[in-house]
Amino acid sequence: MVLNSLDKMIQLQKNTANIRNICVLAHVDHGNEEYLINLIDSPGHVDFSSEVSTAVRICDGCIIVVDAVEGICPQTQAVLRQAWLENIRPVLVINKIDRLIVELKFTPQEAYSHLKNILEQINALTGTLFTSKVLEERAERETESQVNLNSEQGEQVYDWSTGLEDTDDSHLYFSPEQGNVVFTSAIDGWGFGIEHFAKIYSQKIGIKKEVLLKTLWGDYYINMKAKKIMKVDQAKGKKPLFVQLILENIWSLYDAVLKRDKEKIDKIVTSLGLKIGAREARHSDPKVQINAICSQWLPISHAVLAMVCQKLPSPLDITAERVEKLMCTGSQTFDSLPPETQALKAAFMKCGSEDTAPVIIFVSKMFAIDAKALPQNKPRPLTQEEIAQRRERARQRHAEKLAAAQAQVPLEPTQDGRALDTSPKGEEPRGDEQQVESMTPKPVPQEENNQESFVAFARVFSGVAQRGKKIFVLGPKYSPVEFLKRVPLGFSAPPDDLPPVPHMAYCTLENLYLLMGRELEELEEVPPGNVLGIGGLQDFVLKSATLCSLPSCPPFIPLNFEATPIVRVAVEPKHPSEMPQLVKGMKLLNQADPCVQILIQETGEHVLVTAGEVHLQRCLDDLKERFAKIHISVSEPIIPFRETITKPPKVDMVNEEIGKQQKVAVIHQTKEDQSKVPEGVQVDSDGLITMTTPNKLAMLSVRAMPLPEEVTQILEENSDLIRSMEQLTSSLNEGKDTQMINQKTQEKILEFKGKLEHHLTGRKWRNTVDQIWSFGPRKCGPNILVNKSEDFQNSVWPGPAGKASKEASRYRDLGNSIVSGFQLATLSGPMCEEPLMGVCFVLEKWDLSKFEEQETKQSDLVKGGQGEVKTYSGRDENQEQQDDCPEPFEKRTAQKGDSPLTDCYGPFSGQLIATMKEACRYALQVKPQRLMAAMYTCDIMATGDVLGRVYAVLSKREGRVLQEEMKEGTDMFIIKAVLPVAESFGFADEIRKRTSGLASPQLVFSHWEIIPSDPFWVPTTEEEYLHFGEKADCENQARKYMNAVRKRKGLYVEEKIVEHAEKQRTLSKNK
Repeated sequence: MVLNSLDKMIQLQKNTANIRNICVLAHVDHGNEEYLINLIDSPGHVDFSSEVSTAVRICDGCIIVVDAVEGICPQTQAVLRQAWLENIRPVLVINKIDRLIVELKFTPQEAYSHLKNILEQINALTGTLFTSKVLEERAERETESQVNLNSEQGEQVYDWSTGLEDTDDSHLYFSPEQGNVVFTSAIDGWGFGIEHFAKIYSQKIGIKKEVLLKTLWGDYYINMKAKKIMKVDQAKGKKPLFVQLILENIWSLYDAVLKRDKEKIDKIVTSLGLKIGAREARHSDPKVQINAICSQWLPISHAVLAMVCQKLPSPLDITAERVEKLMCTGSQTFDSLPPETQALKAAFMKCGSEDTAPVIIFVSKMFAIDAKALPQNKPRPLTQEEIAQRRERARQRHAEKLAAAQAQVPLEPTQDGRALDTSPKGEEPRGDEQQVESMTPKPVPQEENNQESFVAFARVFSGVAQRGKKIFVLGPKYSPVEFLKRVPLGFSAPPDDLPPVPHMAYCTLENLYLLMGRELEELEEVPPGNVLGIGGLQDFVLKSATLCSLPSCPPFIPLNFEATPIVRVAVEPKHPSEMPQLVKGMKLLNQADPCVQILIQETGEHVLVTAGEVHLQRCLDDLKERFAKIHISVSEPIIPFRETITKPPKVDMVNEEIGKQQKVAVIHQTKEDQSKVPEGVQVDSDGLITMTTPNKLAMLSVRAMPLPEEVTQILEENSDLIRSMEQLTSSLNEGKDTQMINQKTQEKILEFKGKLEHHLTGRKWRNTVDQIWSFGPRKCGPNILVNKSEDFQNSVWPGPAGKASKEASRYRDLGNSIVSGFQLATLSGPMCEEPLMGVCFVLEKWDLSKFEEQETKQSDLVKGGQGEVKTYSGRDENQEQQDDCPEPFEKRTAQKGDSPLTDCYGPFSGQLIATMKEACRYALQVKPQRLMAAMYTCDIMATGDVLGRVYAVLSKREGRVLQEEMKEGTDMFIIKAVLPVAESFGFADEIRKRTSGLASPQLVFSHWEIIPSDPFWVPTTEEEYLHFGEKADCENQARKYMNAVRKRKGLYVEEKIVEHAEKQRTLSKNK
């Protein structure tokens, strides 16, 4: 591996076939060819899996590194899945094989079995991903064929396996004979693929290299007499070739060095034809000797980079499937894209560098860099001429000083003479000196240089990126269809004169950089297939974007992040006067980190949302030291909760059947007394709430029901689909000319509806799915509003309107008010103002008869007064509309002043919103309320002797162990558990302390889970009093969480300030 000059790099960039983007930049001589390898490293911690996503998008292949001792870890699975989703080819490096020899003391045969086992596990993972994909594609083809062909009715046997049999998946799996697996020990500097040994032994034994490549891995042994390779017969105790020819040699080398057998070491070194320095040979540390021998015998760089060059694809080998996937955002299919957009697929596949080729660049992230580190701001080395000039100027300045001193004190004629000799030249440098001085001190730019500058981390997919080129910046929500609608086909206007299109900007590529580790080198142009840095895009790109010379290009599909941001903290400056620096710093942090989210809440708090504790700490450090450069105060983590309702429990807290025991006279108020509803609100025995608006013109009846868990999960998974349905319905209602729903989206909507119908069965859910009016909160959440009122029917499902349009328009605006009330109710629940989850609100009745009477009276009054009041004479044509629409009614009442009720209580639509919100809240309060906590899945790898301590930490923090299994061939256990996010802070540190670093957890957000305890529970029966005592002062987890959230939000908390009041006394006086 040779680092070469910038000119050499630029030359190599032009040969696209020999570029390998695999995630420090290296120029590699491989045989007679030269390759350019962009190696992009990404952090291994699960909190930074977003960094893996940004790296994977701009690569063509990846190296997956697995520990030979620990084997497959949860993070390995996540990384494999990310590589699979982006359609990039992985190769495998099994590292730390020296630990099998030195630590675990495995024999070569045991090590072979262990390595074989690791490979099988990885291939099983790959197989799972592949199988699910094939079956999914096959199911899609089946549905299409059922739609297209009306096949004959007959008995059909459905065989799921047929799709798998027809599909070749051999190239997907890791296998040493395919050359996509390398065995290494990075610390000792060696690594090998079996090709290296196949080459050596084909010459020594006289067996063809091709045969050895197929048999060096697997259960084959060699019959030296017949010089034949046969299948291993275990009964004869034969060793596989991999053990006999490869592992035993490595084991014997380690054995000789560790036992300090000098004769054997010399023999091995001589036979391998190596030269070991005297210093290494005499060194007391055996690791130094091993490294000196192995790094010459089996250099790791050769093994890994040879595999990269041979097995990983170049940018020219991009698959059509990957291109189509990148170009199709959301629920679009490639066929539904405009023809101008589909034509770009050929440019992707060709990866051409001609002038006519469209320039397509994807920016995967923005990274911050100190402005001083940019090439244009770096002090460049001076040339010989410049050094000579500076020396001359310094001499002249010195002579001038002497002359000035001589003028004041006329002494020492020799010095005076010298000074006079140089004085004629003194006039000339003065100008130079002023010029130099004007150039050197730059206090203002230096301040600017302390600022962070952003460089876009990008890859050129097609065309040549040239400095100074004008280019379109397409945001994630940009639609080429929208552009083609606004701009006629074959437009020839300059891009500056184009009409404004949403989510599209026009900018210039100011600076192009070659990324050399931490260094940046300026470039004039970058050919296709290369990774580059682009300066000057911070005002156009927030986190990621697509750059293209043609506006018909669609934005690339958004990056797929494994970790969900869940940990929130509020930040504020120590000194309030520094708030502008904090706001600016948070903006910069938001741009620099692909996963972090920045929110400003209604309370005015600045909130930071991160993926986990480690990620949070990194973000806070960056904010303090790089972006804001101020001292900040950080709140305790803000734990998110959800509120829900459940079915009434059948047993009480002491597992007695409810209703069978005698209730005793209680000191506490019972829950029924606590949740008293105000006057004017009617509550039925089955939980139906009936309320009227303040002006008594409308009446609403609402009931709350818990949704089944499966339905809540389906709603969460399909939030994007619900959002697109909502946009479609609203644009249809507004009468806009919407584009036709493509076939795929329609199928998805029907499938989604079918799933809901499948789970919402039974008498109480009859026809519920068709009557869904809205989802909430924010119109795409996991709660539903069902309209069972007979007066007004409206549905969330797009399609032809079922009712007459006159009736729909009559109630639409009032209906919007009802939906807004529902949205507000689901956004903040009654327990602690947290969003609701898994609740169905049913609008049973909606009585507007009084409102209609009032409206007709009002319209009669207006008609009666038309002859007298001339100012209303121009409103004749609007009279018919006034019968249908509530808005003119409100305006009329305000103008005429005939209805004091509406004047007093405000607009009728606002009253409906408030009434609906209150009705939903009361409907919740009459049902058993519960809190839902966010849960992490926790994967812990620990040795057997610290299992007890791990379990102790988990149980202390309300964790629950789901599974525990031992790793075959090791003393490691893998524990899968769930842990509430609220209890997770400091969990990793505590578990490391308690286990002396022998256990390390990985936390990933998983799901929401109901906390079983009732936050309002008080003992009411005799058995509960006996069991829990009068105060019931054992800690109620749900109440503890609820009160903590209420305190943080400044809401009323019902708790005793002084629990046990005792007289204070000084103990020392009683001695």
